[in-house]
Amino acid sequence: MREGPIPKVRNVILMISDGFGPASETLARTYHRTVNKLPDMWQSPLDDILVGTMRTHSASSHITDSAAGATAFACGRKTYNDGVGVTPDQAPCGTVLEAAKAAGLRTGLVVTSRITHATPAAFSAHVVHRDMEDLIAQQQIGDYALGRSVDLLFGGGLCHFLPNTVPDSCRVDSVDLLARAQNEHRFTTLASESALNDLDPDGAQLPLLGLFASDNMAYEIDRPDSGQPSLSQMTAKALDILQAASHDQPEGFFLMVEGSRIDMAAHCNDPATQVREVAAYWDTVRTVKNFVNQHPADTLLISTSDHETGGLSVGVQLNSTYPDYVWYPERLQPVQRSAERVALDLWALPLTARLPVIRERVPGWLGIADPTEEELTGLAKEFPDWYALADALALLISRRAQVGWSTHGHSGVDVNVYAHGVGAESLRGNRDNTDIGKHIARVLNLDLQSVTNRLRNDVVYQANVDDPHSPINWRRTDMGHSF
Repeated sequence: MREGPIPKVRNVILMISDGFGPASETLARTYHRTVNKLPDMWQSPLDDILVGTMRTHSASSHITDSAAGATAFACGRKTYNDGVGVTPDQAPCGTVLEAAKAAGLRTGLVVTSRITHATPAAFSAHVVHRDMEDLIAQQQIGDYALGRSVDLLFGGGLCHFLPNTVPDSCRVDSVDLLARAQNEHRFTTLASESALNDLDPDGAQLPLLGLFASDNMAYEIDRPDSGQPSLSQMTAKALDILQAASHDQPEGFFLMVEGSRIDMAAHCNDPATQVREVAAYWDTVRTVKNFVNQHPADTLLISTSDHETGGLSVGVQLNSTYPDYVWYPERLQPVQRSAERVALDLWALPLTARLPVIRERVPGWLGIADPTEEELTGLAKEFPDWYALADALALLISRRAQVGWSTHGHSGVDVNVYAHGVGAESLRGNRDNTDIGKHIARVLNLDLQSVTNRLRNDVVYQANVDDPHSPINWRRTDMGHSF
């Protein structure tokens, strides 16, 4: 990373478009331009702030997972896939969020995944494996060596805060973490879009915990009837609250915002859902750019991705004949639901009852006017789990749009880096993912090592590492794939 004059920065907003590679930007831009009949050179809100590219490998693989990718951003260090806020020797590393809090800044996390998922966890917790979400939740509310480091948390994942004695819980123990957050750590809690909208930023009391879904929040394509806020709504409110809370002090704030479910749509190879997730992320970028433009002298926006997901290609060869050089973005427009939602609806039915519903409803849900009998009966067969059914549904959409995928996992391609505001030009060129965390620490004048030292002297953390199978800190979640 280039060393030069350190820009004076008071606020940093780090936006992470999980699983969003360069091809996803092309896919979404072309879709949006086509269906809205925009000029050929129409630009997304990211296009005019592109500054460089980034390498994404982890310490253990040429292809990173989200835990290692986010740890690189949070700690400025490489780690192994699945490690959260730790180094390859499983020792904790101080994060830019924790160091910001120690330096007097306000801090926040806004995501559309579970708040305990890998990316937000890497900024706010330290565990040897990302699936230890019960322990991640405990650390996020302040039950660890540093005390409470996060002032504002918005996202899904309520189930990890509820005791296993209630139906909506996914904890392995009977700890009522929501009650503990309210009573011991003085969190104000929110649970709905209306509650968020009614919150007065000037009167909002920190710390603030908004858990708007039991698991991940709804995909944007499914969100209108969910009662959940959008990513841009949550981000706008977070910016207003953090700005109000810090306006009368020299220190500003650090906010991490993640478009979490861009990645999950790509894991399912669902292009119609992904373009809408990208559009929701773009809306949020517009919101943040407007904030930066109102505070141009002291605020920096960085937007990047932890990795690419799906090996997306905008165009695919469907058979052995010489390929046509086409793809059809307009064929994504009629899709009404995510493949995930359709799969879950079908999975709830007995196998023998699915075919009539498939015939009657699925073509409309997927925007398919010409389903074949083979396709319909193929969806009614027995699948190993609902994920496999969702993959089969999404494939019908991809083939008609002629969008290709090489994997249901991640790929190792470089991703784009975007920046706007004071010091944005310092991020130009091709760099390593750890440079993002190092740059944030540098411009905010943060001491990551002192936070690391405090964490490594914590005997409770060391005990957890020594006993990784303890029920209090280890759980192989059944809430979804590890992404």
